[in-house]
Amino acid sequence: MHIWVDADACPKVIKEILYRAVERLQISMTMVANKPLCIPESSLIQMLTVAAGADMADAEIVARTEAGDLVITADIPLAADVIQKNGHALNPRGTFYSEANVKQYLTMRNFMDDLRGSGVITGGPRAFSNSDRMAFANQLDRFLTRHLKESRG
Repeated sequence: MHIWVDADACPKVIKEILYRAVERLQISMTMVANKPLCIPESSLIQMLTVAAGADMADAEIVARTEAGDLVITADIPLAADVIQKNGHALNPRGTFYSEANVKQYLTMRNFMDDLRGSGVITGGPRAFSNSDRMAFANQLDRFLTRHLKESRG
């Protein structure tokens, strides 16, 4: 398993949780972004800089993701593509996307886009909170613990 991070919009606190987790559990991770980011020096953590442009990081993540990989993203279309490749997708707020729920999230996203396109002011996402950080850390820990148990048999 490899962890891929849609790093351009990923909150710093989530990146820090990920850095600690991959070092503790010895799992490889790649941060994918349109510009270079400061990452800790580690043989387990890599930075992949892609060309600037809409969805360039997403396309690179989808192209490189393999079944069983974990992708950290708030981008619902990216999560849907990852799910189609039998990967796992976790939102920085701690929500796992799955085959069962990703279509519902896509439908709501598209509906909100249509509303905004017609001039309705919908507001943005709520501010990132400590409860979001905790939800993410807990979901990540449960997932990685379960995955490591399964892989070690």
